[in-house]
Amino acid sequence: MSESHSKSQSPVVVMTGATAGIGAHALRKLASSNCRIIVGTRGTAPEFGESLPLDLSSLESVWAFAGMVQETLEDESIDALVLNAGTAFSDTTQSTEDGFEITFAVNHLSHYLLARLLLPKMSHRGRLIITTSDVHAQAPKPLNIGVWSSARAEGSGMKAYAASKLCNLLTARALTLQEIARERECEIIAYNPGLTVRTSLSRHSAKWQRLLMNNGLVHLLLRLGSNFIPMMYPGSPERAGEALAQLTLGDATPPEGRVYASLVRGELTYPDPSELASDDNARDSLWQESAKMVGLPVI
Repeated sequence: MSESHSKSQSPVVVMTGATAGIGAHALRKLASSNCRIIVGTRGTAPEFGESLPLDLSSLESVWAFAGMVQETLEDESIDALVLNAGTAFSDTTQSTEDGFEITFAVNHLSHYLLARLLLPKMSHRGRLIITTSDVHAQAPKPLNIGVWSSARAEGSGMKAYAASKLCNLLTARALTLQEIARERECEIIAYNPGLTVRTSLSRHSAKWQRLLMNNGLVHLLLRLGSNFIPMMYPGSPERAGEALAQLTLGDATPPEGRVYASLVRGELTYPDPSELASDDNARDSLWQESAKMVGLPVI
């Protein structure tokens, strides 16, 4: 774990998406490493750590959560900010109370806002980790934020998910350029856990998609197919959570200048992102548009 400016000896971790799936397994590992963990949750109490209310479909809730984190920690710093929560739907017809398409709002916009609000609370050499996905490479080109931020009856849920995961990676790249992150030498990481079966991510997806993700024969076929297409490998939430904890604690570190950490067949790798995720214009445009959406200065 990075150098901490906290009063206590325990590293401070603030985390979203820790009550189920990958996040729950990561949380268990972090708790066993003597971390002080603050979890944003919509109702379900986490197995470990302290819980504060957070609804990622509401920007008002995100603002309130960030305020409660700062009040709870007082003069302690955050050693690791883990933005792991995610959702997926079969279409793009659902809007949040703020008027944004729900996948875009939960996966990207609320985490963008949390990163902006809590970055000043980070310790020197702290870590900020955003969970992305290798499906970011399948996002529509060009990335039209005006389209994917609003609910559209004709939209594809899978495309919306891929676009949101691309936003996560672009946001991670943009965060590395922020003056405060550079001054404090923060490590910014976009983490791809790979295709992970037996999680709750697909709970809002079509029934046939849920059945496929929980079918042992399908898992076997995917494993065989991964010999030719590695991204097809059906990973476990236990291993994906363990890798997330390793990145959080600093037990795994990307090479200098790398932002993208990708779990491939159970092993952490540090490849180049997709062409669109490497596009500086797309990165800067997303940052500016997102700032306007949440009511923050572009900086």
